[in-house]
Order: sequence, then structure tokens, then C-alpha cells
Amino acid sequence: MPTGKGSIHLFRLFGVDVFLHWWWFLVAVYEIQSRAGRYSSITWNVFEYLALFLIVLMHEFGHALACRQVGGKADRIVLWPLGGVAYVDPPQRPGATLWSIAAGPLVNVALMPILSALFFQTVHKGSKDLAELLYMIRWWNQSLFIFNILPIYPLDGGQILRSLLWFVLGRARSLMVATMFGLLGIVGFIGLAIYKHQPWLGILALYMLMICWGGLKHAQDLLKMAKLPRRDGFQCPSCNTAPPVGEYWKCSNCGQAFDTFQTGAVCPSCRTQFPATRCLDCGHLHPMHEWMSRTLVAPSL
Repeated sequence: MPTGKGSIHLFRLFGVDVFLHWWWFLVAVYEIQSRAGRYSSITWNVFEYLALFLIVLMHEFGHALACRQVGGKADRIVLWPLGGVAYVDPPQRPGATLWSIAAGPLVNVALMPILSALFFQTVHKGSKDLAELLYMIRWWNQSLFIFNILPIYPLDGGQILRSLLWFVLGRARSLMVATMFGLLGIVGFIGLAIYKHQPWLGILALYMLMICWGGLKHAQDLLKMAKLPRRDGFQCPSCNTAPPVGEYWKCSNCGQAFDTFQTGAVCPSCRTQFPATRCLDCGHLHPMHEWMSRTLVAPSL
């Protein structure tokens, strides 16, 4: 996944930091030059590529703002040659995850009638270059929506499929099924890239393959963890899951593995006190007293 490393911090909006990877400039120069001749001036090609940049950015902000709306964390967007990545961490519930993912494509849906109205109005009254620009912007927006909505993990469509399956199959099995479908779709992408001699499509397919494979391994880990015995009296404030019983936490000071709920978040080897404990199911950190405050108390008679 692209990170802030090698990226330029552009701005901060609605509490979300937007980064642009430096590779984007190289690809932008190549794409603009390769499409020269469509307009009367290459300036219009620059406008077209900037419009694509804006559409992708709006799509990613849809993910980020929807995630925060349901109580999740979303504070970074990275734009790079293969598109954009919104780092969203919604609550580990199927509905919250579904809304966080679906909001991105819904931005493209909302833009469709607006861009169509502008295009048809410009065809009759505007310049030829402006009409061509709006036509291409509309085409890019529709293409991005169709591509992203494909039910291939890790595309938005694949993650939407996973969220819907989550309601029926649970967290781990839904991810397993979605990634298996994703692997089949990615094989098709690789075949299409070879058939069409499209290197960028091949690079995108390999990137998707790495993410999908990681999702498959994560699903296997979740299935294993679901079978572990759970400790009574504690519950993660984020995902409402009881922690497993066993030495699954490791001291960052001495490397000793221990059961943090048995020792009260204190390493039994070096006596290091940990202010927060990580949930092995959702990955969130919470102080020990917050885990205890989630304990279900039986009503008195």
C-alpha cells in the first residue's frame, strides 16, 4: 500500500491529510503527452488529467467522510499512479464497513447527472475543446465507477460483496469468500493485460493480487482466532469481542510473550506496564479499564 513516504503533503481538509506520491508526476507527464492532439492545445490535456485527479480525490473523500460518520478513523488519503487510497478504519461491524466502502462509488454516481448536464449544455453553446473536455471527464467518472464496482476484492465492489456476506457468514468467512472470488477475477485481469498488451493493467493486477493474497491470509488468521477460547469479564470497546485466553501479547521491551489480561497489562518478565492493550480481532488499542468497563453485569433480582 502507498504511504506518506515518497509523497508530498498537499493539504488537510475535514481532518484528512492528502498526499500525492511523486510517481504521479511522471505518469501525468507521460499520459498528457501521449494524448496530445485531441485538443487544439496541450493545456486542455492538462485540465483533463487534473479533472481525473479531482474525481479520484472526491471518491476517496467519500470513503473517508463516511467512515468517520459511523465512528471510524480516517485521516489520510494517498494519491498515486494506480489511483487513490483512503486509509479508513471503520468499526468492525458489517453495516459500518458497508457504508464506508459504498460511499466512494456513490460519489461517482452523484457526479454522473451533473457532468452529463454540463456536457450537453456545452455541446450546443460552448467551444469544441470544452465539450471534448467535459465528455472525457464524464467518461473517466463512469469508467472509474464501473471499474471500482466490479465484485473483485480489493476493489470497492469486492469489499461491498464482503460486507454484504458479513451479515450472513460472519467476519472471517465473508472475507475468505470475497478474496477467493477476487483471486479468480485477478487471474482474468492478468489474462486481459497479456491479451491487450497493456503493462499498466498488468501492474494494477499484480498490485490487486498482493492485496487480495494478504486479505486471504488475514481471513485464515481470523478463522483460527475465532476457534480460540475467550476470557470472561473483558470486552473490546471497539468490536465488542472478548479477548482470547493465552500468551498472545508480546512485551515490546524484553520480547516476552504473556497474557496481558491475566497479568493486568504488566509484563511478568521485566515488569513493564502497558498503558493500552491491543485487540487481536480488530487491532484497536484501549486502556485495560475500558476493557473491564465493557463487562456485562447480570441484572439484580
